[in-house]
Amino acid sequence: MYERNEHLKVEYKSKKLEKICTDASFTEKIYGIKMAEKIQLRVDQIKAADSIDMMIKYKIGRCHLLKGKRSNQYAVDLVHPYRLVFEKRKSEIQLVCIIEIVDYH
Repeated sequence: MYERNEHLKVEYKSKKLEKICTDASFTEKIYGIKMAEKIQLRVDQIKAADSIDMMIKYKIGRCHLLKGKRSNQYAVDLVHPYRLVFEKRKSEIQLVCIIEIVDYH
């Protein structure tokens, strides 16, 4: 029997990005402690959310849909000016793919 998980599932665009998002000591070496904590918080929030729509509705991480060449991508705030960018992969199982940490401004 298939048990439906109501939370978002997360994939990563690359092994390095996965390590950044899941290995706090590795992330601290690259970005510093404040950014490492914020990245972990945002990944945890994404995993705990029922949907991207819920994240937008409740302004979790200031989640918002991007426009222009980044249409169909979403972002949440990290340490200014950085954002964690992800895209929806499969709506039927609520899967997102984290694609980058970037200052796109």
